[in-house]
Amino acid sequence: IYDSSLSLNLLRNFSAPAASPSSESPSSDPSKPKRSKNKKNLIEVAQFLPNWGIGYHMAKAHWNGVSYEITKINLYKDGRHGKAWGIVHKDGLRAAEAPKKISGVHKRCWKYIPNLSNTTPATAAQVQAA
Repeated sequence: IYDSSLSLNLLRNFSAPAASPSSESPSSDPSKPKRSKNKKNLIEVAQFLPNWGIGYHMAKAHWNGVSYEITKINLYKDGRHGKAWGIVHKDGLRAAEAPKKISGVHKRCWKYIPNLSNTTPATAAQVQAA
């Protein structure tokens, strides 16, 4: 007696592609480069800083020696986009007196520059109180 369900299962097993060990765990494959961490736009970087990054320095990842000290941020309703203004700094020194609108705030290449922020909001408040 011939069982059709048994032959169908055998046919299905033999026609399915064999699973290779590297396809089961893609993270263990050393030949593929690891994906870099998610890039963030200026607003997404600023949201984790105190006072939305006002007074802190930020720069695009590919800039060398140039940064902006953030002076103003206008958020859109979604909280992830908006406009920003800042004072340009070159090699850690102020390059302009007046703030200007920062272009490319929505591009995903922004980073926080920790060593250029000389005054934190806490020390600024202490100076004003004294």
